[in-house]
Amino acid sequence: MTSLLPHRLPVPFIAPDYSNSIVNLMASLIEGLGGEPLDYPPLAMLSPSDVASYRRVVLMVVDGLGDHQLETLGVGSRLLEARRGRMTSVFPSTTATAVTSFLTGLAPQQHGLTGWHMYFRELGAVLAVLPGRPRYGGVPLSKAGIQVAAWLGHTPVFDRIPHQSLMVTPEEIARSDFNLAHLGQAQLTPFKSLQGFFEAMAVGVEAPDGPRFIYGYWSKWDHLAHLHGSMEQKVTEHLTQWDLGFQGFLERISGSDTLVVVTADHGFIDTAPDRTIHLGDYPDIESCLVLPLTGEPRLAYAHLRSGMAGRFESLIEQQLGHAVALVRSEELLEAGWFGDGLPHPRLRDRIGDVVLMMRDNYIIRDGVYGELEHLLKGVHGGTTPQEMWVPLAIVEA
Repeated sequence: MTSLLPHRLPVPFIAPDYSNSIVNLMASLIEGLGGEPLDYPPLAMLSPSDVASYRRVVLMVVDGLGDHQLETLGVGSRLLEARRGRMTSVFPSTTATAVTSFLTGLAPQQHGLTGWHMYFRELGAVLAVLPGRPRYGGVPLSKAGIQVAAWLGHTPVFDRIPHQSLMVTPEEIARSDFNLAHLGQAQLTPFKSLQGFFEAMAVGVEAPDGPRFIYGYWSKWDHLAHLHGSMEQKVTEHLTQWDLGFQGFLERISGSDTLVVVTADHGFIDTAPDRTIHLGDYPDIESCLVLPLTGEPRLAYAHLRSGMAGRFESLIEQQLGHAVALVRSEELLEAGWFGDGLPHPRLRDRIGDVVLMMRDNYIIRDGVYGELEHLLKGVHGGTTPQEMWVPLAIVEA
């Protein structure tokens, strides 16, 4: 897939495969539900003709449940039993980027959202993308008078499908600017609990004239994996609870002629305090930047001062080469890491000059004044197999 020299990348690494990724899954679902084909091929493991034959189609996204985590922690589960194979996430392997692919059918190359913290030149600001707030704090974009849907310019996946759709999402984010910008013509159903999650989707399946496509997003697994680490007991226990709910859901909708697809936006890798690099400890490197690092702790974008590229690359190699693989942003763009075809007109602004891809389980932090540092045990956004591979589980109910 990639033409980049191996020494320029972390080892081991998994590049996104835009013939076998969550983008291709969405191509299969969109075409199978009667939508117009996009510029990415359908997923080989699930053809559009297979999708088209069902009365209802349910897509569940379990945030953070990578293929490695499912195979390791999910032994004996109904979900692992339903696993048909694996596919890659997008690049970078993070929620802000991957969930946007689920909600648009597009790769980052086209939708243009490339991490949690992003520089938006057209707004003159660095934002936390999903809450839509300036990094230093403040009101969401809509409260500042920004029409978020028009600004992003995305066509929601629900508007690509010529059928009624349902979005099932946690109550605390259901009416966020990001969610509402991607709701389109779908009906919105917030939920408060695991029981409420499966109940909302079951009601959608059972409705006589209900939605043809049901999208459900579960976020708690990701939250627990960040907090405790992705392989810890609390996370395993939660997967067991989720799987029991999943079994009950399948029993309830049995015989309904429904295709149930379960996947994730990314996987996880665990880190440790001694694997955290604080850029403030390296003032000569920091002085090369015109902005604080954007992106993710596992994959960061550097916007450099004019004429500082050579110095920055040299300093990184000398001082942080054990932890950082440095790749010029244009190289990643040309090698197809963000996707195929014409890029979003703002993509080059948003990915900076150089990308810091973290080796092993290192993370990098470059905080802004007054920002609280969240100590996370589980992280994602990088290119390890644990982060990049996500499962594809399919049940015919």
